[in-house]
Amino acid sequence: MHHDNDASPPPPGPVTAGDCAQLLADLRGTVPLVQCVTNAVVTNFTANVLLAIGAAPAMVDLPGEAGQFAPVASGVLLNLGTPTGPQREAMLEAADAANSAGTPWVLDPVAVGFLTLRTETAATLASRRPTIIRGNASEIIALAGAGGGGRGVDSVDEPDAALDAARSLASRHGSVVAVSGAVDAIVPPSGTVVGVANGTPLLTRVTGGGCALGAVMAAFASLTPDPLLAAAAATGAYTLAAEAAAARAAGPGTFAVHFLDALAALAPDDVERGLQLQENL
Repeated sequence: MHHDNDASPPPPGPVTAGDCAQLLADLRGTVPLVQCVTNAVVTNFTANVLLAIGAAPAMVDLPGEAGQFAPVASGVLLNLGTPTGPQREAMLEAADAANSAGTPWVLDPVAVGFLTLRTETAATLASRRPTIIRGNASEIIALAGAGGGGRGVDSVDEPDAALDAARSLASRHGSVVAVSGAVDAIVPPSGTVVGVANGTPLLTRVTGGGCALGAVMAAFASLTPDPLLAAAAATGAYTLAAEAAAARAAGPGTFAVHFLDALAALAPDDVERGLQLQENL
């Protein structure tokens, strides 16, 4: 006799706006604790972004404490923007402790490529198999070993050129790779690439625009075993709030303030209605 549960389950479908909306609701219900080992330029903005969206920041980046804290955190961000010696030590410690504890973690390889120290550190951290790797096109290409990097933190490469590099990184390290651009590309180790077509150029005019997204991805990654969904939902919520802020802002200064307000005001319904997902980029 045939039972329905004898059938093999259907293959997982692509990410939907409804899935992303539900994850934002879950975030608000659980208030994930995100450990940020991040750069000196963006610490305050990153913490405020996490608080605004409904998560809790913990800027624990000292060697001896970073590894101790990672198993307690819901998610961890390792961002190489200003990689001092102690911070690099703390990152390796946090990555190993997160892996041992099953804590999801995000690597943001800021300005890798031309600068040796951060490039070597990023390669070492990537080999520890991050849950998500997030960067602009130049950073992803450089981390994959396919290019020289960008002009500091600015990307000089197009996201299309980064797709091959992202696929290579994703399959090499088992990570989901998120490439920022006019359409953000979320690349899994295998299967369908998901594009998020929301956003505003004003995000590139505020320091920490990309860095804080890495922290939000770490928060979302704590809510689901599917890092592709986590990265897409984080990117969607973040860029939708940015669009709402841009509509009210007079320029980069007021945009940053409106952005925090928009993150706090963003409802799951807004995500379900407004998210523009694309497949097969």
